[in-house]
Amino acid sequence: MGCRLACRGAPLSLLRNTLRVLRAERGWSQAELAERLDVSRQTINALEVDKYDPSLPLAYKIARLFERPIEHIFLFDER
Repeated sequence: MGCRLACRGAPLSLLRNTLRVLRAERGWSQAELAERLDVSRQTINALEVDKYDPSLPLAYKIARLFERPIEHIFLFDER
């Protein structure tokens, strides 16, 4: 998972997402979404609470599942 702080005092950057909203719109539980993506429910939870940034392949898989561009699901938030 790693540290979210950038090296040498650079600004903190976070990847926010709309995964929880998209999942709720479809009436899926975390377990159902996890099964569709072939990941654990814990991974879905970590993504939804911004404790984990997905790998690029997983981000693409999520975007395909929800039929949305990646940048509509994962939002870069520089603080």
